Amino acid sequence: MNETQISFFLDYLTAAIRLSIPLSFAALGGMWSERSGVLNIALEGMLLTGAFVSASVAFLSNNAWFGLIMGSLMAGLVGLLHAYLSVTLKVNQIVSALGINLSVSGLTAFFNRFIFSDKSTNTLPNLSLFEGLISSKLQQLLSPENLFIFLLIILIIYSVHVLFYTHFGLWVRAVGQNPLAAETAGISVSLIRYYCVILSGLLCGLGGAYLALVHIQYFAEGIVAGKGYIALAAVIFGRWHPLGIIGACFLFGATESLQLRIQAFNINLPYQFLNMLPYIVALLALLGLGGKASPPKALGVANSRETRD
Repeated sequence: MNETQISFFLDYLTAAIRLSIPLSFAALGGMWSERSGVLNIALEGMLLTGAFVSASVAFLSNNAWFGLIMGSLMAGLVGLLHAYLSVTLKVNQIVSALGINLSVSGLTAFFNRFIFSDKSTNTLPNLSLFEGLISSKLQQLLSPENLFIFLLIILIIYSVHVLFYTHFGLWVRAVGQNPLAAETAGISVSLIRYYCVILSGLLCGLGGAYLALVHIQYFAEGIVAGKGYIALAAVIFGRWHPLGIIGACFLFGATESLQLRIQAFNINLPYQFLNMLPYIVALLALLGLGGKASPPKALGVANSRETRD
């Protein structure tokens, strides 16, 4: 390989990693929710909440870090709402999630016009760390993209360790597999599910904040563009395992990066077809072409006496 090919490959790899970051945060959140037995199609709405709130708070306060924190917390509240509807009220989990997605889409579009108005093209405050206080090389190492990558690595290690090597992880898996048996063993099914769905929202909020504050640096309607649904496909494609999920997210990120580079080469293909590539890959994953996936047995099933009889 010559220098040009190596440079192209490295740029492609870097872009694939960057594009997979929001998917990875959302997919890890979806994994926690679904491991506990709560189907979470609301990943799309949670991502959008994180993106809008983080951008709005950062824009109004001129503080990107405050926007990041508030975006994650508000997405966590959306997770709390989904948990309340699904676990406490025992609303159909698909209906609850779709209702959240539609509501968040409408609310963010409405308030976007009030907060940003014609200023939506303005960039948001920079999410930098120790700016002007450290050397340029160290500043580059602590760039916002790298900070999110470091955080993602920590979350992957945390998820693997907690889920498979701790008592709490055993409780989560037990609740997702057989809530009646878990309840008999003295585990609070509702509490575990609340924790996991709220955690799902917090992680999605981080993914949405990355989109708005780092990747694009402004908020616009359609900024999420179905990434929540692709993240859900990554959960299935990765077989509800953190490492498999991250691999699936990288595959989808690489596909999106590929279609962007194909467009840049002016190849005689309709750009609409190229835009479809990430969603085609996600659809193939949902169809099970990546191998037969076995979801948690109690996924989407409310923990009630009526469902046991």
